[in-house]
Amino acid sequence: MSSHHSPAARFTAGALLTSAALASIGALAPAPAAAATATGPQKTAHATAAVLDLDGGDGAPVIHGADRAYDTASIVKVDILAALLLKAQDEGRRLTSQERGRAEPMIRRSDNAAANALWREIGKAPGLAAANERLGLTSTTGGPGAKWGLTRTTASDQIRLLRAVFGTGAKTSPGAGALSAKSRAYIRTLMSRVAPEQAWGVTAVSGPGARQALKNGWLQRDTTGLWDVNSVGQVTVKGHRYLVAVLSNGSASMSDGISLVERTARQAMA
Repeated sequence: MSSHHSPAARFTAGALLTSAALASIGALAPAPAAAATATGPQKTAHATAAVLDLDGGDGAPVIHGADRAYDTASIVKVDILAALLLKAQDEGRRLTSQERGRAEPMIRRSDNAAANALWREIGKAPGLAAANERLGLTSTTGGPGAKWGLTRTTASDQIRLLRAVFGTGAKTSPGAGALSAKSRAYIRTLMSRVAPEQAWGVTAVSGPGARQALKNGWLQRDTTGLWDVNSVGQVTVKGHRYLVAVLSNGSASMSDGISLVERTARQAMA
């Protein structure tokens, strides 16, 4: 969605989870330590961005801010789906209709019930860790027990995950134990069809009509009332494909968090 609309206008009450609802799926915990550098007037709000030009450069992402760990909230759903697809590949099969019926709303609408079921199916944090080792991630730790939303990751590790989905190279060949071409295409397709009210975030850097694919995450901390807001995906700017990951915490509201993420993405791409 283009960046000229106000952040508050780009999500609906139905797309938000209250603290009580998040607590019911175990997604809340004490606020993490302060991260990166302060951005904006809210001194407790911090953000880190990582950008990789898929069509140029030396293949290394550019990091803006301290590359430290943040809670993933719902961006981990891309990682959950990647782990599920690796599991199916290992078993020599396609996803079942039930798995697809969960994977698609999990990515397109950020459905938490679907994520709960698939988190259990992949083996929770140990299953995620095994998949991430194959995908080349080095700084992501699955949330404890059922708390997938408390998975911890860095912006640079999210670029590694996105590269396993959108990029080319050693970590994208099935022979290397990573995602097959069909699996990668499936993830890309779902990320390109997220619900319109959830199409904020890294897409702020794209021009109107540009191709884009993303997954966002948002989580209000019950101990502080502050928000974690994250956005990861592929965007196209002036004909170049970029992978962009922006992670943040400490915003006073979801709307403030969206503004911080979009501002940070624009600054990183400037």
